[in-house]
Amino acid sequence: MSHPQRKTHHINGFGHFDIAGPELAPLERFYTNLFGWDVAPQGPGYAMVATPEGGPNGAIVETPVPSLTFGVVVADLNGALDLAVREGGRVVLPKTDNGWVKKAQIADPAGNVLTLIEG
Repeated sequence: MSHPQRKTHHINGFGHFDIAGPELAPLERFYTNLFGWDVAPQGPGYAMVATPEGGPNGAIVETPVPSLTFGVVVADLNGALDLAVREGGRVVLPKTDNGWVKKAQIADPAGNVLTLIEG
């Protein structure tokens, strides 16, 4: 299956999520059966997730440590990274262009990781 249909992103709103765990198949089955989400494998260790209208699309990713990461759309990625650091956060993943989006990851003062997506 191809990439789920892109949804409109709103600045400072949730635009993506990543659900991570050590095995994709159980997570794909869980979220498909529990919520009816459309899960489309995209290759080893990665599947796109389409949620109903009003919710962001996301991904299921294979990683050794389980996690849930939300992505927030920002108008100015560089500015948001600078502000996050000034407000007590830290940059976990510098600005990256993966061909789909420009994104980065920050940790808030408590250590919670959040993805920032340039809108």
